[in-house]
Amino acid sequence: MRHAGHTAPLCSMNMREFERFSALIYDEAGIKMPPAKKTMLEARLQKRIKVLGMHSFQEYADFIFSPEGRDQEMIHLIDVVTTNKTDFFREPFHFDFLVKEVLPELRRTRGVGETSNQPFRIWSAGCSTGEEPYTMAMVLAEYAAANPGFRFSILASDICTQVIQKAATAVYTEDRTDTIPLAMKKKYLMRSKDRTKSLVRIAPELRSCITFKRVNFMDDHFGITDKMDVIFCRNVVIYFDKETQARLMHKFHRQLAAGGYLFIGHSETLNGLGVPFGQVANTVYRKE
Repeated sequence: MRHAGHTAPLCSMNMREFERFSALIYDEAGIKMPPAKKTMLEARLQKRIKVLGMHSFQEYADFIFSPEGRDQEMIHLIDVVTTNKTDFFREPFHFDFLVKEVLPELRRTRGVGETSNQPFRIWSAGCSTGEEPYTMAMVLAEYAAANPGFRFSILASDICTQVIQKAATAVYTEDRTDTIPLAMKKKYLMRSKDRTKSLVRIAPELRSCITFKRVNFMDDHFGITDKMDVIFCRNVVIYFDKETQARLMHKFHRQLAAGGYLFIGHSETLNGLGVPFGQVANTVYRKE
């Protein structure tokens, strides 16, 4: 492996190099890289090139397209091109709908989450730095407290290893938690003993409910054996073209248990994708 060292400023990425990287990123992660993203990709890859002690985009391309490079570097390439934006209780309507409509219906029709059955299974697909699955954990813990015997488990996944590692630590700056209701803050957040740091950590009883896993949406079966009752995949597929979106939604359909629910982002739609979901609310769909 190459070692970092002093390197001269890199030349600009030429269009042929950009097109090679763009095609590779699309094949590996389904993420579109139109020409307008060239400057962004150039800036982000420069950091990796410097870390590896390389001197040009051509040298990096030769490495990433080699068998050794694919094994060692592909995960880092995907890390630098993925966008991670999230908040606690983002699009709060979804969590209200989950508690007031979805859970009562699934418990009534299938006994989901009851003591004698499997736990209620929910997947945060594209979890970024963890705000979404920890929001799920707070909401479901409150529901369980009001409904004795209800059990749940949360799978949280992302393609980016760096954000999964951050999510698993469950440590956030206090300003990131402004959107969490005060009662839940008091119940589920632990303040740092060093008050100068303004850090909080999610309580261990919530952390224990979540399994973090790296998942690439391009993989046929995601490496997940359990059928899910609910999948949240919000504000992720906007980076994919229609063909990739359709393939992914069919895989989500297969991964859901009978009558399971899919939640997508407010700027997304399943219209025109030909997937057998029925819409039950704005950006909420049920497996048919």
